[in-house]
Amino acid sequence: MTREINRIILHMAYTPPSMDIGAKEIDGWHKQRGWRGLGYHYVIRRDGTLEIGRPHEEQGAHVKHENLDSLGICLVGGKHIAHEGADCNFTSAQWRTLDRLCRDLLLAYPGAQISGHRDWAATKCPSFDALEWGKTL
Repeated sequence: MTREINRIILHMAYTPPSMDIGAKEIDGWHKQRGWRGLGYHYVIRRDGTLEIGRPHEEQGAHVKHENLDSLGICLVGGKHIAHEGADCNFTSAQWRTLDRLCRDLLLAYPGAQISGHRDWAATKCPSFDALEWGKTL
């Protein structure tokens, strides 16, 4: 079954830059929240490694009421090291992987729009303006 994908929604793990986690750890966190598992379709680790989460055919669990026609991508990091707050502290390797992945997804899903979690909910996630960033692709 193929889902119609109209949106690519970017997220952050809200972890400090020193914390090296990936899909396995986030899957555990999501299960602790009562979800059946990792809610994202992709996770991008601090070193730029791309990890696959849910298949595209499967609805994600990454933005309440906004998962039906979207794919979720999570960047590890985003938490400020000195205080409780968001920080755009993603690595150059993460940005390169995100750029390549989003370009590939836009080819696969022409007309899809890139946005951030914060564009659909009251949150600072992913700590940068994903709508504006998406316009650069």
